[in-house]
Amino acid sequence: MSRCKFGAPIDLKADKTTITFGNHLAWQGGFFQGSLWYLYELTGDEKYAATAQRYTESISDVQYVTDNHDVGFICMSSFGQGMRLKGLDYKDIIIQTAESLMTRFRETTGLIQSWQASEALDRKCPVIIDNMMNLELLFKATELSGDKKYFDAAVSHADRTLKEHFRPDGSCWHVVDYDPETGEVRKKVTAQGYSDDSVWSRGQAWAIYGYTMAYRCTGYRRYIEQAIKTFEMMKNHPNMADDCVAYWDMCSPDIPNTYRDVSTSSIMASALYEMSTMDVDNPGQYKEYADKIMTSLASPAYRAKLGENGNFILMHSVGSIPHKSEIDVPLNYADYYFLEALKRKRDIEK
Repeated sequence: MSRCKFGAPIDLKADKTTITFGNHLAWQGGFFQGSLWYLYELTGDEKYAATAQRYTESISDVQYVTDNHDVGFICMSSFGQGMRLKGLDYKDIIIQTAESLMTRFRETTGLIQSWQASEALDRKCPVIIDNMMNLELLFKATELSGDKKYFDAAVSHADRTLKEHFRPDGSCWHVVDYDPETGEVRKKVTAQGYSDDSVWSRGQAWAIYGYTMAYRCTGYRRYIEQAIKTFEMMKNHPNMADDCVAYWDMCSPDIPNTYRDVSTSSIMASALYEMSTMDVDNPGQYKEYADKIMTSLASPAYRAKLGENGNFILMHSVGSIPHKSEIDVPLNYADYYFLEALKRKRDIEK
């Protein structure tokens, strides 16, 4: 059973305001473009491709961002998809973005630093499980440039994360903070989960997806083995709902009377479809579980009516309850991974 630490219930109201970021390139800044690219791929309608290209090229400054690790999310969901689907010449942007990400690689830890150091929060070199998702950018940069340094940094990050982030049951911590001078672990905590020892659901989804992707890019069995172990923990967790849509934290003391996080389940479904195409035992079981998730997400309980829900596809996601941010709202990355899962499901069934 996954470890849980219980405490007082959290009672928060959802803020239904749609948030846009103006000129600030937030970590979610590529998912709208990516959703347009997937709509083009799913429908063949060129209007989606034209709009996707316009919005993708509007964020080309991502290639010079060095103050956070999220450039992998931003670049691969937008420029990466445009190159894949339309053969657009985004090679230089992808490589330069990877070069910017490499400025955050710390030799002493063997990791890409996620967030900035903070004396107030007692963080020196924090690394979050979400950072696994940015490694796809580095793998792609080696493929495009022939320079193995990006690949080596990605493998180093994945291996150290494998060693430090996971508990024996397969669940993972959200944040591991390191000493940048010695490379040693300082502490293991959460920022967006219920408690330091709880199972923050979206973190588990990032781990499942990130290590499935890392296996695709490297062929290293240790990565897919971890992805499977973390998925099995989530699937078999006593607090997993019957409809396979995860609660925001699997250790929330309010379960079942607390928030679901649809983004967790859409990320998991997409990863599981890819996992079902790999050299693993009984691959069909992963597609079967992904199908259960997608059946739930496509139902009226989670999929909005056309023209409602701020024109997002899915309802009921959670950003960060401890920060009282994005609670029980639609989120653009939930839609992105839902569309990616639809695309992967279609490809498999063809």
